[in-house]
Amino acid sequence: MILDQVLLYKKSESKSFKDAQSSEKPLRSVIKALSWRVVGTLDTLIVSYLLTGEIALATSIASIDFTTKLLLYFFHERIWNKIKWGK
Repeated sequence: MILDQVLLYKKSESKSFKDAQSSEKPLRSVIKALSWRVVGTLDTLIVSYLLTGEIALATSIASIDFTTKLLLYFFHERIWNKIKWGK
């Protein structure tokens, strides 16, 4: 009886792990995209400033970069979440 409960628990646990592994909620993709873009935008800001020597221009470049790459990353993640290969 205890063995049956353990096996049942492991079976239900592995199913939920499999479900979690194969799917990601959109909010998680948004948070991941935002956190990565903060890192990437800081990099773009620094590089742009080093190349131009103008903080206003560097900030403009970093702002545009942040917006476009945030959107691209979000859709990239959502598309890859639908692909079954490698899961």
